[in-house]
Amino acid sequence: VSESVVLILSHPVSQTPTCVYFELMWCHLCSPTVEAGTPVTGNDELDRNLAVVEKVAFSKGLSPEAISVLLEFAMSLRMGSSPCVRVLKCLIPASVVPQQAVVRAVVWLNVSKIPISTQVLFIKWVLTVSSFLCIFLISVHLYRVRKLLELQSKLGRQPFLMHLLSLYKVFCPELVTLSIPSRIRVCTHFVTFMPFYKPVSSSICEMVTKKHCHLDLPALSSVLNKEPQSEQTSRRKMVPLVHLSSFAQMLKDMHRIELPAQMGSLLGSSLALQYLDCVQEESALLRLNFWLGCALHEEFLFCRQTSEEALQFLNNLLSAQHFLQEGFSSSDAFLYKFLNVWDGSLLRPQILGLLSNIPVIPSTQIGRLLFEPLTQLFFTSSMFFKCGLMECLNNMLLKWLTWHSVYALEDDLDISLNSHTSINITLSGFKDSVMELVHFVGRLASLGLQLEGCNTLLLSFILDFYETVCDTFLKFGLPLVVMPPPGVFYPALLATDPVSVDRLAYIMHRYKLNLTSAKSQEKQTEQAFHISRHTFRQFNHYLVFMVNCLWNCRMFHANTDMHVREELLHKSNVPQYWTRFDFIHHPAFTGYAVDFHQKCWPGKKDVDVNSIKQSKPWSWYLEYLFNQGFDGLKDFVHSSISRQVTAGDKLQDSQCSL
Repeated sequence: VSESVVLILSHPVSQTPTCVYFELMWCHLCSPTVEAGTPVTGNDELDRNLAVVEKVAFSKGLSPEAISVLLEFAMSLRMGSSPCVRVLKCLIPASVVPQQAVVRAVVWLNVSKIPISTQVLFIKWVLTVSSFLCIFLISVHLYRVRKLLELQSKLGRQPFLMHLLSLYKVFCPELVTLSIPSRIRVCTHFVTFMPFYKPVSSSICEMVTKKHCHLDLPALSSVLNKEPQSEQTSRRKMVPLVHLSSFAQMLKDMHRIELPAQMGSLLGSSLALQYLDCVQEESALLRLNFWLGCALHEEFLFCRQTSEEALQFLNNLLSAQHFLQEGFSSSDAFLYKFLNVWDGSLLRPQILGLLSNIPVIPSTQIGRLLFEPLTQLFFTSSMFFKCGLMECLNNMLLKWLTWHSVYALEDDLDISLNSHTSINITLSGFKDSVMELVHFVGRLASLGLQLEGCNTLLLSFILDFYETVCDTFLKFGLPLVVMPPPGVFYPALLATDPVSVDRLAYIMHRYKLNLTSAKSQEKQTEQAFHISRHTFRQFNHYLVFMVNCLWNCRMFHANTDMHVREELLHKSNVPQYWTRFDFIHHPAFTGYAVDFHQKCWPGKKDVDVNSIKQSKPWSWYLEYLFNQGFDGLKDFVHSSISRQVTAGDKLQDSQCSL
C-alpha cells in the first residue's frame, strides 16, 4: 500500500489534475505496480505532491475516499513515521469520515509499532472528527475508563483525553466520577496538528471551526444504518426512528423504537420530539442535553458576531422548545453563563425567547442567576431592549403559572419544575419565586419609566405584564395577589394616551374580582389562603385615588399620594386644578370631550366641556367613550363606581364600591 502511494505522490504535479489526484491514488492501491527500491528520503516529487495534498486539504477538505487512502497509508508506517505525522495533520474532511477507514486505522495501532506521539496524534484526530463519522458508536467499558485515567495521570488534563472522558460520562456516568469542564474547544486539536503551517494558520482555524461547529442539525438516521426491516423481522428487533412516518405508527412501535445515531437530529423532527416527550427516556435526554450544551457553549458563549447558521440553529431550538412547551436543562445552564457576558444586542430575539422558557428558579437562587445580570443589561441598554425584556419576563411568568396549573398535585401541592426532571418545589417555594419575579419587574418598570420619560411603548409592555399578574388567582389558581408599585400605577393613570388609562382600568377591575373571590373563598373553605391586609389597603388606596381623579374631581385630596400645598396650587394659575384629570379634562380624553361636545351641541361656537357634566350629557358622554372601544373603563366604572343623581338633575359625588 505504501509503495502504491509513493508512486502516485511521486507522479509530477503538473501532469496530474487536482480533481483526479485521489482517484488515481485509489486505483493504484487496488492494483499495485510499484517497483522495489523506490526512494522515500530525499524524494523531491514526493514532497511536492504531499504539498499538493496539504493545499487541497487546507482549502477544500478531503473526500471520504481520499481520507480512507491517506489514513491507510499513514498508519501502515511502511515509509516511516515522518510522512505519517505529516499526512495525519492534513486529514481535514470535506464531508464525512468513513467508519471503515477508522476501524482499519485502529487495527494498525495494534499490529504496527507506531510511536506514542503518533498514536496520541491519531487519537486527537479521531476525537476531532467524531461528529463527521458516518456512524458514531461508542462502547464504554471499565477497563477503557481506567486506561484513560491512567493516561491522564501521566500526561495531565489533556483536552483530547477530557473530550473522550466527557463522552464516556454521558453514556455511563457511574463509571466516570471525574469532574469534566463544561467547555472543550475542538479547534485547538487541529491547531496542534499543524504547527508548521503558519502562513495559513488563521484561515485553517477559521475553516476547521466552521466545519466542526454544531450549528447544522444532523439528519435523522439509524444507528445501524440499515434498510427497512421485513415485517417478520421487525416484530423481534428494534424499529429505527427514521423509519416512522406517522404518530399512529410511533404509538404502535413505542417500546421498540431505536434512537438515532446523533441526538441533535431530534430537534429537526416533530415526530422525534413527540417520541421524546412521550417516553421521557433519561439516557436520550442526557445525550441530547450533552450535545446541545456543547453546541451552545462552544459556538455562542464568547461569540461577538452573528451568522445565518447561528440564527437558524437558535430558531430551530426555539421551535423545538415551543413544540415541547418547555426548555432543555443544557439551554438553561448556558443562559445563566451567557447573561453575564451578553451585550444585550447580539441575537437578542432568540436569546430572549430562550430566556422566557427557563423553568421556575428557587427564590434563593433567582437573584444571582437572573436578576443581577438582567439588571445591568436593563439599565445599560436601549429602550427597545427594555421593551423586549419586559415581554420576555411576561412570557416567563405566563409559563410558570401555566406549569403550576398543569403540574400542581392536589394532595401535597407540589409542582414539578418541568416534565424532564423529578425535582419538585413546594407551593410555598413556588409562590416565593413568583413573588420575587413580580417585585423584580416592578422595580425595573418603575425606574425604566423614569429613565425613558414614561415612554408609551415601554408602558404598554409593562401593562402587559400586570395584566398577567392581576389574574394569578382566577385564571391560574395560584393563591397570590401582588399589586403594582406606585411607579407603575401613577404613570399609567396620568398617561397622555387613552389606551394606557383604559388598560389600567381593566387591570384594576380584574384585581377587584380576584381579591373579592379570594376573600369569599377564605370565608367559605378551610384550606383558603390568607391575603395580607397590606394588599387590601394598597388596592383600596389605588381605587379611591383613581375614582377621585377620574370621577369625583378630588385629585389633590389631603389623604392621597398627590397632596400638594394649597398655596403652590394657587400659584400655578390653573383654573379648577382639582378637575384637571377627570374624564373630561384628562389629557388622554380631552380630544374625545371636545369631539362629543361638537356632536352634542353643533350650533355652539364656544366649546364649554364643563357642560358635559350635566346628568344626561354625562351619561351620553360615558356611552360615547365606551363605544370607542374602552372596555376596561366600562368594566371599571360599572364595578367600582355608584352614581347618585339628585332631583335637580345634577350629578353628585359618587362612592366607590369597595
